[in-house]
Amino acid sequence: MGLQETMRALSDPIRREILNLLKEGRLSAGEIVDHFEVTGASISRHLSVLKDADLIRDKREGKFIYYELNASVLEEIMLWIAELKGDGEK
Repeated sequence: MGLQETMRALSDPIRREILNLLKEGRLSAGEIVDHFEVTGASISRHLSVLKDADLIRDKREGKFIYYELNASVLEEIMLWIAELKGDGEK
């Protein structure tokens, strides 16, 4: 996925909060829903956007789907921002 999709995914506060939750470890969709006052369908859509941007991964175990952070994409964004800012090269 490109930078544009990643930035769009990061633009929403609910999606950013989902990423904050996942930095502590993997969670099921139901566990994620429990942290918000929006519908399960809404959280499902947010998870789909994050997955399409490759910011999270999912894994089915039985009847549950667990989500986890994909740190490699976040690292790429941080490197790009550091380069844009000019850190480290003078």
